[in-house]
Amino acid sequence: MNQILRARLRFAPETASCLRESAYPNLRVLEQLEGGYTLVEIEIDPGKHPCGFPLELLSWVLSWGARVEVLEPPALRRAWLEEARAIVERYCSSSPFPSSFVFWAHSHPDPSRWQPLREHLANVAALAAARAQPFGEEENARLAGLLHDLGKYGDRFQLRLHGKISGLDHWSAGAHVALLDYRSPKVALAVQGHHLGLQSGAKENLKSMQLRSDRRGFPESLWLSEVNLGLLKGRLQEDGLALPPPSDAILEAPSSAAAMLDTRMLFSALVDADFLDTEAHLRGQGYRPTPPSLQVGQALARLEAYLEELGRDERIPARIRALRKALSDAAAEASKRPERLFTLTAPTGLGKTLAMLRFALKRALRDPRIRRIVVVLPYLSILDQTAKVYRDLFADFGPHYILEDHSLAYRPLRQELSDEQDVAEIERRLLSENWEAPIILTTHVQLLESLHANRPGACRKLHNLAGSVLLFDEVQTLPAHLAVPTLKTLSRLASEKYGAVVVFATATQPAFESLDERVRRGEPQGWQPVEIAPEPRVLFQQSQRVGVDWWLKNPLPWTHLAALLAADPQALVVLNLKRQAHALFRLAEAQGLEGLFHLSTALCPAHRLKVLGEVQARLSEGAPCRLIATQVVEAGVELDFPVGYRALGPLEAIAQTAGRVNRHGLRKEGRLVVFMPEDEAYPDQAYAQAAKLTRALQAEGGLELTPDAFRRYYQSLYSLQSPSDPEIERLILTQNYAELARRYRIIESPAVNVVVPYNDEAKALMQEARDRGIAADWIHRARPYTVPYFLPKGGPPAFLEPVFLRFGRGEAPDWYLCPDEALYSPKLGFIPEEGGGVGLVI
Repeated sequence: MNQILRARLRFAPETASCLRESAYPNLRVLEQLEGGYTLVEIEIDPGKHPCGFPLELLSWVLSWGARVEVLEPPALRRAWLEEARAIVERYCSSSPFPSSFVFWAHSHPDPSRWQPLREHLANVAALAAARAQPFGEEENARLAGLLHDLGKYGDRFQLRLHGKISGLDHWSAGAHVALLDYRSPKVALAVQGHHLGLQSGAKENLKSMQLRSDRRGFPESLWLSEVNLGLLKGRLQEDGLALPPPSDAILEAPSSAAAMLDTRMLFSALVDADFLDTEAHLRGQGYRPTPPSLQVGQALARLEAYLEELGRDERIPARIRALRKALSDAAAEASKRPERLFTLTAPTGLGKTLAMLRFALKRALRDPRIRRIVVVLPYLSILDQTAKVYRDLFADFGPHYILEDHSLAYRPLRQELSDEQDVAEIERRLLSENWEAPIILTTHVQLLESLHANRPGACRKLHNLAGSVLLFDEVQTLPAHLAVPTLKTLSRLASEKYGAVVVFATATQPAFESLDERVRRGEPQGWQPVEIAPEPRVLFQQSQRVGVDWWLKNPLPWTHLAALLAADPQALVVLNLKRQAHALFRLAEAQGLEGLFHLSTALCPAHRLKVLGEVQARLSEGAPCRLIATQVVEAGVELDFPVGYRALGPLEAIAQTAGRVNRHGLRKEGRLVVFMPEDEAYPDQAYAQAAKLTRALQAEGGLELTPDAFRRYYQSLYSLQSPSDPEIERLILTQNYAELARRYRIIESPAVNVVVPYNDEAKALMQEARDRGIAADWIHRARPYTVPYFLPKGGPPAFLEPVFLRFGRGEAPDWYLCPDEALYSPKLGFIPEEGGGVGLVI
C-alpha cells in the first residue's frame, strides 16, 4: 500500500472566505498564522500519479495565483514554481505590474522595471568578488554578496516593496548564516552593516547575531522579515542561486587593527557592489562614467620630460637644481626596492612632490599590482597647488585621469544641466564615491578617517586602495595620539595581501620608526620604513637656505614687531592664535604699511585662496608684501619671503615657517627669527607642551632644523605625549568599529560651521538653506564659505542664524549662517567679537 503524502500550502489573508467555498478534497486547516495567513494540509495518494501528485491539484493551486505558496512536498513546490516562472518569462516583459511569483529586490517608478532578487544577488556577488580579487578575498566577497539581502526572501519584505509594511531588518538573516554556517565574522559583520555600518566584532556581539525567536531585528526597533532560515535559504536555491558548503572551521573573534582593516576592505567591496548594482537598476548601466587607466608608460615619459625641462631652468640656482635632480634620481632608484614602507626626508623646496610622483610611476612600471596613485595632503591650500601641477602635467590624459576628493572640489550645479562642465561635475562626484580614477588627490582627514570608519559611504572606496601607491606629504601634521593606531592600519595596507606602497614625506620627519615595537604589538607587521633620500643629514647641510635666530629671553612687544615689519618690505609673521594675528594686523594697518595681508581660519577657504594668490603675485613682482598669519600658512603653501618671524611653537611648526623663507634659494640666505610674543598663549595643551619642549632643547645648547634634531625632538615628545590613545587601543582589541569611527578624528574640534557672507554665491547658499533646509549636497557647496566658530556656553549668539535639515526634523546641530555682513571683514574675515559675541576667535 502506497504511503499517503501530505501537501502543505500557505494562503494569504484575503483568501479566508473563498477558501472555505472552494475547498479541495481532503483539505483541512492546520492553523492560523501571524498576519492572517492560513496553513492548510491536503492528503495525496502518490501511487496513482506519475509525478507524485494529481495534475488537477497543481491546476487548483495555480488558480489561486500569488495568494498561495506551496511549502511541501518538494515535487509539487518545484512544479508550481516552474509553472509560475514560465508564465512570468512569457508575459512579464509586457506586463505593467510586478509579478508576485517573483521575489523582488528593488521596486522602480516604472512597475515593469522592478529588479528580481535573484538578479540583484547574482550581480552583487559577481561585482563584490571582482572588487575583492586584488586582495584575495573574492570567495568571501561572493558569499557576502549572496547573503547580504537574504532576508528579502521573506514574505514581509515583499509586502514592504508593495508599501504594505515597514520597519524591517533584511540583513540579520544573512549575517546569522555567514557567522554560524560559514564561521566568518568579517563576512557576517559586512552583511550586517551594509546599511547600518560596521558594528562590533567582540565575542558577545557576535553571539547576538543569532536570529531572535521573538522576531526582533537589529536594531531592536526593527522586525525581522523572516525567522525561518531554512525557508530563506530554500527560496534562494529555488531562485537558481547556490551557496557554498558550510564550514566547520573554529570560530575565532579577532583582536587586531589588521583584522579590522581586513573586515573594512571586504565591507568596502560589498557595499560598493551593492551601490553600483542598485544605481544601475535605477539609472541605467551607462550612467556612471568609465575612467581611464593609469597609463604608466605615457605618464612617466611625460613626467621625465618635464623634469628635464625644469633641470634647464636657469631661474633656479644651479645648486638647487642639482639637489633636486639628486633627490628625484634617488626616488627613482628606491622604486626598485621590494619594501612597501618608505620615508622621504628632504628640505622644503627640493621638489618632493615630483620626486614622489616619479617614485610612484616607476614602482607602477615594475609592479603589475599597482593600479592607482593616491596623493594625501593635510591642507586644502597645498592640495590646490599640487592639483595644478598634476593637471598641467596630464592635461590630455582624459577628463577623469585626476580626481580631487575634498570639500573645495565641488562646483555648484545649475538646476538645468546645460553644458559639458555640469556633466563633468556629476561624473566627478560619482567617481569620488568609490575612487574609480588612476590618480586621487585627497586630504589626511578624508583618507585616514575613512580607513578607520564604519559607515558604508565612507568605507565604499577603501577596496580601491589595494594596489595603490599612497604618497603622504607633511606627515608631521598627524596628531601624536593617533600615531600608533594609524601606523598599524597603514602597515597592514602595505602588506603583501593588499600590495599597497606607502611613502611618508616631510622636511620634519617624525621618529615613527621608534614606535615599531608598539605598532607590532598584536599585529602581523610593524613599522620599519626605508628612507628614499640618500643621507638626509648631508642633503640638509647642502641645501641650507635659512639662518635661524632665537629671541626667547624676553617677550617681543607688538609695537616692536610692527616696527620690524615696517623695516622689511617683504616679510612673513606667523603667530599661534587668531587673536594675536588680528592684534598685530590692526597695529600694522594703523601705521599705513603697504601690501599688508592677513591669513587665518577666520577667512573662509575661498577667501584664503584669493589672498594667497595676491600674496604670491606681489612676491614674484617684488612689490611690498607683509603677511601676518597663523599656522594655516605652514606646510606646503608656495610662498617665498626673504625674512620671517615665528612665535615660539613646536619645532616642526618653526621648520615649516622656515620653508616659506628663501624657499627656492634665490638669495644667499634667508632669515627666520623665533620670538616669544608678548601674549604667550597656545591653541591647546599639546601644542603648548611641544612649544615648551622646543624651548628646552634650544636652551640645552642650540637647536638646528636638521633630521637629527627632529629625531631627538620627537623621541622626547613621545615621552610627554602618548603616541597612542588608550581608548582606541581598547576599541581595537574589542573590534568595536562604530565607537572607533567616532573616536578616531584627525581634527578634534567642538567648533560649529558658520557660513559667512563672503560673496554672492555664499549669500545665495544662505537663502537656499532658509528656503529648503540643508542636505549633503548643500554642505559640499557651502564648505568654501565656511569658518569654524566655538559656541559660548550660553548657546548660539544672536548674530548666528540656525538652519534646518532638509530631510529630517529640527535644526542642524553644527551649522549656522552669519547674515550680518558687518561681521565679515574683507581683510580679517569673521570678526564676531566686534558684534558683541563672546565666541572664541583665536
